Amino acid sequence: MSFQSEKRVVRAHMAAFDAAPLSELGTVLRASAAPDYRWRGVHPFYELDGVSDVMRRFWLPLRKSITHLQRREDIFFAGDNVVPPEEGLASETGKAGVWTCSMGHFMGLLDHDWLGIPATNKLVFLPYAEFHQVQDGQIAQTALFLDIISVMQQAGRNPFPQQTGAPVVPRGPRTHDGVLLGDTPASEGRLTLDLLARMIADLDRYNRGVEQDYPREGLANTWHEDMIWYGPAGIGTTYTIDRYQQQHQFPFRRQLTDKRFNGHVARIAEGNYAGWFGWPNLNNRNAGGFLGLPESDVSAEMRVVDIYRRDGDKLAENWVFIDLLHYLAQHGIDLLSDPDAVIRARG
Repeated sequence: MSFQSEKRVVRAHMAAFDAAPLSELGTVLRASAAPDYRWRGVHPFYELDGVSDVMRRFWLPLRKSITHLQRREDIFFAGDNVVPPEEGLASETGKAGVWTCSMGHFMGLLDHDWLGIPATNKLVFLPYAEFHQVQDGQIAQTALFLDIISVMQQAGRNPFPQQTGAPVVPRGPRTHDGVLLGDTPASEGRLTLDLLARMIADLDRYNRGVEQDYPREGLANTWHEDMIWYGPAGIGTTYTIDRYQQQHQFPFRRQLTDKRFNGHVARIAEGNYAGWFGWPNLNNRNAGGFLGLPESDVSAEMRVVDIYRRDGDKLAENWVFIDLLHYLAQHGIDLLSDPDAVIRARG
């Protein structure tokens, strides 16, 4: 199925919005957005309704603080939302619809303090993943995930001096083919979704077993040996199956317990690429050690984005956004006002 009309709506909006001066940003967004426009963002923004709130709370402060802002896009694709109705999160209106996914970095100069992060007057990269739902030629919903902790680190305020993966700014696809502007065969998107379904089925099977650690062969069924997993700042990036397990999967499984999957809002695929996000995806409890924190009784939400690249019959790359600021806020930790809170909690 072609998603050209929905892509044109979003591409035209992004081009106009990214080029607009501050004084015209609201006008551009209002021209693209549906009357009942809904926006979701990471902590401290959360859910906003209507263009005025989105501009006042998010876009204007960002554009004033990070000047000469550019969108450096690495991935763009569209697809039908395939979240099953029983998950109940696709849309309150009952219309799953067509969504687009754009991922990359906002690049600019941190010329003024932003969210308590001190100005550096230097170049910064703000990783983003942006989902738009398009209905009747308008953008009905947006979900914008940002890695704000990455900007903190670039500004010299690192709340996680030790993390399990490498502290690098994520790169785009190895194949440099992530921006899908034309049509792709529907069969390729189905192959990607089928592969992800196999991966999830493997994970579910092992989760119901008695082993705490996920066996290596479980990953090798659906992942290339030289897989790369781009995690959020605070967790970091890992490379190859073995290092992914050592540096993220095992700590995540051992240090978080009482996991409950809540479903996704959107799950789409086109060609070799797929992505999803939840609100929240899951709840879990810190059994001690995750992010260096002590054990907690809090069943905390995790709002997560996963974007995948399939290479042949296996997955090759995975970009992950987790709203860790929201996760920590549920434990009484506000990193934006107190960047050393996690370090103190570690004792």
